[in-house]
Amino acid sequence: MRRVNEMASARFVERFGALYEHSPWVAERAAGLRPFGDSGAMLAAMNGVLARATTEEKLALVRAHPELARRAGLDPDLTRASQAEQASAGLDRLTPEEYARFNSLNDGYAARFGMPFVICVRLSDKALILSEMTRRLAHTPEQELETAIAEIGKIAGLRLADALAREEPRS
Repeated sequence: MRRVNEMASARFVERFGALYEHSPWVAERAAGLRPFGDSGAMLAAMNGVLARATTEEKLALVRAHPELARRAGLDPDLTRASQAEQASAGLDRLTPEEYARFNSLNDGYAARFGMPFVICVRLSDKALILSEMTRRLAHTPEQELETAIAEIGKIAGLRLADALAREEPRS
């Protein structure tokens, strides 16, 4: 963590700003909370920034996430990380029936909550994602925002582990 803690703030944001989809403001605010004792402390600080964010900032973060199971090439804003994460759950290889089911649930979810469905796909598979989409449609908007933010924390944790593995050489 020494290298991370010693980074200039601009470099820190450049390196870790993408942990939260299209929302470098999380890293910008967390940069001032260093030093971090370890990766867990860093993630806790970043998720703490998110916990203290306004409802509008949280909604903007959730809305920055891509709709799940979009066909490749249809979403020009889909980050490389999101592409890889969706592929890990098989969302890039859906049958026409699965694609139709995802589209239907995505449409219903967006109509109910005004944001895309967010789940940590790297910790899921197609069946679990479909089940969670259906289950979470019964949430209140407040419950669903809280659930989406918790899932974003899981996503950020996995992305942070990947970023640190590239940043901090093993000794």
